[in-house]
Amino acid sequence: MHRFYVSQDQSDGFVAILSPEDAHHAARVLRLRPGDKVELLIGGSRFQGEILSLSDENVSARILDALPSTEPALSVTLFQGIPKGEKMDWIVQKSVEIGVARIVPVVFSRCVVRLDHKDARKKQERWQKIAREAGKQSGRCVIPEVSLPLSLDQLTAEIPSLDCVAVPWEECRSGGPLSFVEKHPSLSSLGIVIGPEGGIAGQEMDFLLDHGCEPLTLGKRILRTETAGLVALGAFYALYGEMEWA
Repeated sequence: MHRFYVSQDQSDGFVAILSPEDAHHAARVLRLRPGDKVELLIGGSRFQGEILSLSDENVSARILDALPSTEPALSVTLFQGIPKGEKMDWIVQKSVEIGVARIVPVVFSRCVVRLDHKDARKKQERWQKIAREAGKQSGRCVIPEVSLPLSLDQLTAEIPSLDCVAVPWEECRSGGPLSFVEKHPSLSSLGIVIGPEGGIAGQEMDFLLDHGCEPLTLGKRILRTETAGLVALGAFYALYGEMEWA
């Protein structure tokens, strides 16, 4: 079933109006017709909908039954060291599919990529668009936020707002996701910090530990930066019961 995000100011609880971009896509690309069933994602909730009227610039849909939420109870923020090339596109897309609540690109000392303010804004806009499309494809009720890149100092300012922050680190030799969950059996929010290519420098790790982050291992194998965050997300969501329908 085709899905569409609808802003709350374009819905009165009975009828939803698609954005001009989505209206064009529905009419010209998908070639939907009045009476066709769609899925509407409005204000963090899912609904079954039915197309009422349709033109190239205006599509309205009747809001029918509420559908079960697809959002995990555990809100996870991924602090991702900015990688080279288009790897960040992949990380954003896949972490949104898995269930991440927020993605924060981070500039570490070993990051090869250095963005000025203009480039950072353009990248952020691109990543946010990728997050929106991934959210629509995977049936997310909300579009996860992709923030502007932060420095390590700025990252630590985010830590107090989270219940815990885990840092997968290749030099950690004990305590993986299972041990972490046993130590913290009930969380509402979690941060995961992933270093760039080359990893997190020792002094940066000390800095994170001084600010309350907890190191952990993801096993005996070295994972690439574009793999580590996705593995951690999957492990934590599974261990906290977020991959069950019940």
